[in-house]
Amino acid sequence: MKHDIITRPHITEKSTALSAQNAYVFEVAPRATKNEIAKAVESIYGVKPVRVNVTKIPAKYVLVRGRPGHKPGGKKAIVYLKEGDKIENI
Repeated sequence: MKHDIITRPHITEKSTALSAQNAYVFEVAPRATKNEIAKAVESIYGVKPVRVNVTKIPAKYVLVRGRPGHKPGGKKAIVYLKEGDKIENI
């Protein structure tokens, strides 16, 4: 159930820089709420989030080798932890 809410870590250059500030970015289910995300992080990783920010990723139409295609949208969550807490296995 908790793994249905948090899909996977969102690894980018920006999210790696945020991890130095005790903030971690995850791709989450489109209908997940902030409270559900916080509970899922607590049960999966064993740390209690201080704050959770959620943003939607818009779907985009792109050209792939000259042909039209699309990138699916989604939802991502930025989870802030208190000083001293870490998520190791990302």
